[in-house]
Amino acid sequence: MRVLGVDPGLTRCGVGVVEGVAGRPLTMLGVGVVRTPVDAELGQRLVAIEQGIEQWLDEHRPEFVAVERVFSQHNVRTVMGTAQASAVAMLCAARRGIPVALHTPSEVKAAVTGSGRADKAQVGAMVTRLLRLSAPPKPADAADALALAICHIWRAPAQNRLQQAVALHNAQAPHKAQAPKGRTA
Repeated sequence: MRVLGVDPGLTRCGVGVVEGVAGRPLTMLGVGVVRTPVDAELGQRLVAIEQGIEQWLDEHRPEFVAVERVFSQHNVRTVMGTAQASAVAMLCAARRGIPVALHTPSEVKAAVTGSGRADKAQVGAMVTRLLRLSAPPKPADAADALALAICHIWRAPAQNRLQQAVALHNAQAPHKAQAPKGRTA
């Protein structure tokens, strides 16, 4: 499985591609950051993020895109920029028919470090170890993108089995009997 992880941000949008399957050693195929100038117009910044993500999709041809789920923060401006960058990543993937998965920051931290409260240094250290890198990717946005991809590779098989089991259960469950039509009050 080849996954493009996207750590959305308006100024720095982390991107990383990981290939592998759960239970086997993983391979990093690329890591980087799509940057936009702080003083540029919002629309131009979003176009720059789109172009950067499109380049990563062209170069690495991932089967899945894993994006960090935007969560509520105190700084509304930061949340808006993160949400906008996240939407651009999802749009780029959807345009190509690539499935998108959203993972919360605590879900990613728990998958990679074992603790949903791990700090950035712990995530970077585990990404370095899991991908057998000589040093943690810099900046932290790049390491976070790789952590998203790792999280998806490890969690997707279980999520798929769960979705299949629910679908099978729903297909086999007897349909609810409809109430007889009668008088209405």
